[in-house]
Amino acid sequence: MDLFQNGETAFDADDVFGIIKEVIYKKSVEGTMGGNIFQQNRVDQWTSNVVELCLSQLSKLGKPFKYIVTCIIMQRNGAGLQTASSCFWDDTTDGSCTFKWENESMHCIVTVFGLAI
Repeated sequence: MDLFQNGETAFDADDVFGIIKEVIYKKSVEGTMGGNIFQQNRVDQWTSNVVELCLSQLSKLGKPFKYIVTCIIMQRNGAGLQTASSCFWDDTTDGSCTFKWENESMHCIVTVFGLAI
């Protein structure tokens, strides 16, 4: 069966958004970061945890994609943050999705890029 013919290789931003949200609220952030204040010495652990959990859940979709997951955790101190990305890809199959979470002391921004194989 050719997966391109039945649409199974199209990046589904809604599915990916749901996975990121589940990781953030049920598996990672709320369990480890949610009640905590920003702690610089724990940011490496938190970002690694978020990225690994997202990749694990994305692989369970069973779609022929390569995924790139980024996670930014930043202290809320009034400083600005601006990010941008640019990709040269096939708009019919590839895509990206970004999710933002925050509490009183920090921001967490997760971005997933999906590239069809």
